[in-house]
Amino acid sequence: MKCLVVDDSAITRRILVNSLRMIGFSEIVEACDGKQALELCDATVNVVLTDWNMPGMAGVELVRNLRANPSFAKLPVVLVTSRNFKEDVVEAANAGIDGYIVKPITPEILKAKLDELLHPREKEAE
Repeated sequence: MKCLVVDDSAITRRILVNSLRMIGFSEIVEACDGKQALELCDATVNVVLTDWNMPGMAGVELVRNLRANPSFAKLPVVLVTSRNFKEDVVEAANAGIDGYIVKPITPEILKAKLDELLHPREKEAE
């Protein structure tokens, strides 16, 4: 599985990358903002983890851009953010986000959300 991690904080990217490796991801691509993420995103990416607050292009704007591209319209995107207000969750949902995780994040929380998005049939069979 390949994940695109988007965050302007190198420390946060490192935490997410380490968490992803702990839960079995071997291919991880990093971007420091939404614009770079759009350049790096391709058909081999299985899921995107993005921060909300970034210079240039924010995470929600990145989601809108991905949803506008037929190639990425169904690509699972999880917003990993410190923003935890009802209005933020609604705005993210309206932009087309698939998952919303509030920082701080643990590998267990990340795994649960990614399993829910990437393996929905396995959950239904249980």
